[in-house]
Amino acid sequence: MQRAFPLLAASLLLLAAAATLPVARGHNITKILAQHPEFSTFNHYLSVTHLANEINRRLTITVLAVDNSGMGDLLAKHLSILTLRNVLALHILTDYYGAKKLHQLTGGSTISSSVFQSSGHAPGTTGYINITDHRRGKVTFITEDAGGAAPAVFVKSVKEIPYNISILQISTILTSPEAEAPVAAPAPVNLTEAMSRKGCKAFADMLLARRDVLQTFQDNLDSGLTVFCPDDDAVTAFAPKYKNLTAEGKASLLRFHGVPAYYSPQLLKTNAAALSTLATSGHSKNFHYSVRTDGDSITLKTHIVTATITSTVVDQDPDAIYAIDKVLEPRELFKVPEVVKADAPAPAPAAPAPKKAKHAHGAKHASPPTPAGPDEAPADADEEASDNAASSVGAAGRWLTTAAAATVAAAVISVL
Repeated sequence: MQRAFPLLAASLLLLAAAATLPVARGHNITKILAQHPEFSTFNHYLSVTHLANEINRRLTITVLAVDNSGMGDLLAKHLSILTLRNVLALHILTDYYGAKKLHQLTGGSTISSSVFQSSGHAPGTTGYINITDHRRGKVTFITEDAGGAAPAVFVKSVKEIPYNISILQISTILTSPEAEAPVAAPAPVNLTEAMSRKGCKAFADMLLARRDVLQTFQDNLDSGLTVFCPDDDAVTAFAPKYKNLTAEGKASLLRFHGVPAYYSPQLLKTNAAALSTLATSGHSKNFHYSVRTDGDSITLKTHIVTATITSTVVDQDPDAIYAIDKVLEPRELFKVPEVVKADAPAPAPAAPAPKKAKHAHGAKHASPPTPAGPDEAPADADEEASDNAASSVGAAGRWLTTAAAATVAAAVISVL
């Protein structure tokens, strides 16, 4: 019986460790490729075309990287940035393919969808990539509409994080007439005009009344901007609260509705972190909110309100505008409602104090230490959003917890 205690203790430690597994954070394609100078040009254009953000926000992805020499051949075609984005989007597969998986393809070949195909800009079957495992370990990649061009050949695995992200080097750029077709530059986005046409005129007028704040929004149009504009009914209902804010408070509230990055509807649904806003100061965690999805419904949650996206006003990479049914209220400016506090679980009732034991010599025991109080600061929005990120490692955590519990049970049974 005594020999079972060390095994039991070790099992309990394993169980505790499994329960505290770290939450997985998103990958960073720019940082990974920065460790490989031979892909510096490819890495640069992933950022310029905003495809780096697309890669980082996806949970499962394969990047087919081309070295600087191969990128030189592509740049010699003098394609526009929008067309270059379509070509590079062919090199981002929406499934995971490590080197081992490439040599275990069922039937020796498969077809994978690329980000170009899923973008909606690829007609028909263009944007699909044929992957074939040939004899002697040779693997090739070719687009559906290659038009007789030679396929690219798998060179080596650069980085693999199963089954999250895989970066594979291929010999040449994938060729596709559809992807290389000229793309007309979209008309510049006029924020206030677009909002006014789609039911957010009151919010647009608030921005126009604060030209300094509006300029902050406009300064991000080229690099990436997502705006959540409350509809006119929401602004009308919020007007009394808005009037009571200071000038700086009004500016922060307006900036709170802008995110300095482009989020398509799909990216919002797959987002696993809290959103920093134009009101966020540096790298601090202030003025954040989290995104939640339920089917096709997308909501934004602050500690004060939960707003629902009701329509897409503009979705034109690198800019997006969404109408929402409530004004987003940051906890930095407004008091958390009592109803929200009431929803928090009540602290467990204190256990009755143990009776003091009597000593034969009349000595007294010292009183036990007072337990820490239950009051804690409210969690940050990014901590709330970690529920989404945790889903990528939740299965592993549950498996380890179950395995540890089984070990404990086995240890107990073995000594009975």
